[in-house]
Amino acid sequence: MRHRRASSGGSEVRVIGGNWRGRKIRFAAHDGLRPTGDRVRETLFNWLGPHLRGSRCLDLFAGSGALGIEALSRGALHCDFIEQDLGAARTLEQNLIALDAVQHASVHKADALEWLAGAREGWDIVFIDPPFSAALGLPSLEALAGRGLLRDGGHVYFETSRSSPEPIPTAHYDTFREKTAGDVLFRLLGLAHRDNHPAS
Repeated sequence: MRHRRASSGGSEVRVIGGNWRGRKIRFAAHDGLRPTGDRVRETLFNWLGPHLRGSRCLDLFAGSGALGIEALSRGALHCDFIEQDLGAARTLEQNLIALDAVQHASVHKADALEWLAGAREGWDIVFIDPPFSAALGLPSLEALAGRGLLRDGGHVYFETSRSSPEPIPTAHYDTFREKTAGDVLFRLLGLAHRDNHPAS
């Protein structure tokens, strides 16, 4: 993703829509942290537009938190952010405080798959954007479906490498939308055999 370099030596992305449009999200750049770019986010949130207001979201490999924060900016009720790196999690907490969003968010400092194994509630929208080389997308999708954590009519955003994409467990999911941008392949999924396609 292309992102701006902040004067402090870190990096930043901007919220591109909703109540916090134009606000900066700052984060410390490190290996594996690859915030979703503006063009991809714009397309994604156009897809999700009618489903965001009042939704409960899960940003599973949160990193900068750009996806979950964008969802909150556009009307989501609550977002759980899961981030294993303690420094990234602390920065995310600081950004949520700066946005006065802490009442709508929970940051969990945890391994994503371990956290999913103990999760009890369900979500309307789940963002799965792991480091491309980590092969964590498929097991995340399987855990989400296997434990019944995606609510009926819910949607999953899944971002992976275009050159070596992770597969989708088609027994559990239908693909509603799919696009590419550079080496990014991004898809919008829903539970298989459910009439929950987003509006065109």
